[in-house]
Amino acid sequence: MKKMIALEDLDCANCAAKMEESVKKIKGVNSVSISFMTQKMVIDIDDSNITEILKEIKSVCKKIEPDCKLKI
Repeated sequence: MKKMIALEDLDCANCAAKMEESVKKIKGVNSVSISFMTQKMVIDIDDSNITEILKEIKSVCKKIEPDCKLKI
């Protein structure tokens, strides 16, 4: 399932790259792309456990960029 998530208050491109690398490592994430310029994340995740995967994505991103909010 492909999903686009708006990112609010993402402050730097380096943090966006770190978030992208960390989200790629989550089980159930097939692909992820984060654009600092558009403040958007496009993910392709397994349909089987969407809620848990999204919670983990939120948690990982919060650790890297505490001020960034994911509009899921």
